[in-house]
Amino acid sequence: MSDIPLEQEVKYQTLVFLNAVVPTLKPIINNVPALTKAFKGLNGVVQISALTGEKDEFGAPEKVATRLEVNDGEVSIRTGVHPAPNVELQFASREALNGFFLGTINLQTLPKMKGVLSNVRLFVAALRSLLYMADLLGQTEAPEDPDKAALLTRCMFYLLTSGISQLNKAKHPLFSEWAKNQPDRVYELSVIGREELNAYIRVKGGRTKAVRGPYTRSKPFFALAFDSVPSALGTLQGTDDMIDATIAQRIVMQGAPEYGADLGAMMLAVGDYAQKPVGGA
Repeated sequence: MSDIPLEQEVKYQTLVFLNAVVPTLKPIINNVPALTKAFKGLNGVVQISALTGEKDEFGAPEKVATRLEVNDGEVSIRTGVHPAPNVELQFASREALNGFFLGTINLQTLPKMKGVLSNVRLFVAALRSLLYMADLLGQTEAPEDPDKAALLTRCMFYLLTSGISQLNKAKHPLFSEWAKNQPDRVYELSVIGREELNAYIRVKGGRTKAVRGPYTRSKPFFALAFDSVPSALGTLQGTDDMIDATIAQRIVMQGAPEYGADLGAMMLAVGDYAQKPVGGA
């Protein structure tokens, strides 16, 4: 990523946070009873946005955003700007949003909060979910609770596959170069016997789509399959040596190894955007 201008790197990182990290709120809210209960009976839109420093077609400050749309307690995640959210956490810049999600909390990174006083329950439910997400994705070792470990695996699979697809759509050179030379193929991340955790990317001639759940039409072109949730987290969190795990068959590469190397490089790039400041800051 060193040949990419810093300004563009900042844009890519914001894209990963808004379009790959924040969407993991959906499975988190659905699988954590306290968070499901917090949204019960609520309606409204909670938007997370960042000003870009540009003007839109109407001359208003342009922003990028992702939002939680809540309908009678059921939460959906949508990308793009909502014209009139009930609650909005608006960051002054992409850099401020990126810093906040990386854990740099100060006056420069704190968002402007709109609509909070008139939608307290909605705001509190969304904030609790964001804090839970930050804690879960920030784990450096596998959680002892097996349900929490499975949820973390699911979220990381979703984050990585969505991040690859989103960065390809944004024409990131690493991802677009990979995608443009692909015929119709499916790349899957899986845990053997736990198909509900799986996620995959379908790619064809430069176009990509990330999908949650197992690929069921046929065998995927390539699958990075783990024998268990602890094995998956060992690799994804970097606590297990990938070569040792492969020899011991904690990882099974179902397909040609060279395709696994390409997938691994992209997963590492997405992980860097989600965890590290860009530009060596």
